[in-house]
Amino acid sequence: MMMKTTTARLDRRQPSPRLTSFALSTFFLIVFLCALASINGVRFEGLLNMSYQNTTSPSNASLPENSTSAAALPELRVLIGIPTLPDQYHRRHFLRMVYGTQSPVGAQVDIKFVFCNLTKEDQTVLVALEIMRYDDIIILNCKENMNNGKTYTYFSSLPELLNSTDGPYPPYHYVMKGDDDTYFRLDNLVQSLRPLPREDLYYGYVIPCPSMDPFREYMSGMGYLVSWDIVEWISTSDIPKNRTEGPEDKVFGEWLRDGHRAKNRYNAKWSMYDFPQPPTGCTHELWPDTIAVHRLKNQEKWIQTLKYFNVTDKLKPSKLYHIP
Repeated sequence: MMMKTTTARLDRRQPSPRLTSFALSTFFLIVFLCALASINGVRFEGLLNMSYQNTTSPSNASLPENSTSAAALPELRVLIGIPTLPDQYHRRHFLRMVYGTQSPVGAQVDIKFVFCNLTKEDQTVLVALEIMRYDDIIILNCKENMNNGKTYTYFSSLPELLNSTDGPYPPYHYVMKGDDDTYFRLDNLVQSLRPLPREDLYYGYVIPCPSMDPFREYMSGMGYLVSWDIVEWISTSDIPKNRTEGPEDKVFGEWLRDGHRAKNRYNAKWSMYDFPQPPTGCTHELWPDTIAVHRLKNQEKWIQTLKYFNVTDKLKPSKLYHIP
């Protein structure tokens, strides 16, 4: 009797095969659903992250660091400094129009107007407005002069003014000093510079006029250019520092001669020349292969030159104006 009762109790504690099968199926189903939910959650979160990245930075997400800034850096950088006087507002505005319509391909050519310290109250207001509007003026720490060191102050000040840990080095490959009565065709200038060395270079219109030898004398003040290493040498050498008086373009050539600089020289004749009238040994007829025309002393000569090179041909048609 006792044996039967004990056996019956033991039988009730053991689940039936159907119940066991159902429990196992339920367990594996729950595990499967949990795993599926986890996988979908990861995928969903990944999709959200991808969507956020694509929305916030579509162009830079796959680019290496600094690749955009490197790609945007012009392959050739040129600074043209034009010495002028603080009161010559109208001349600066005119030159801004002339150069503002030129966009050399693959190069950065910056035009800066250079003069010494301001001396009048109206200059402090009007020049400040120019800087706020155009940001194209360099004011040197000097007293205005023609042949008493302004050229030296210009070149020797540039490394301190322009070298920066945040910007490219050199800040400019070439630095030019150009006259305000010279018309530079920037595309032609850039094309002539591309094949030239970027170190120890002296470029311009060699004097005297009949000479074609860039090592004979010096480059004319209509516009001469040197590589950045020469600019840095001028800022540190005692040779230019101790010889600042005299005809400045001639003195500049003497610096390079005595300092054994500018082993690479380029005479840009006859792509640089004086305006045809009045005729001299430095004049040349206007022609398409021109880099610079010098001695544009009045508006008539400027207009004749600009018309010859068809500088207004790119004027867009509009109902707002009619120009024959």
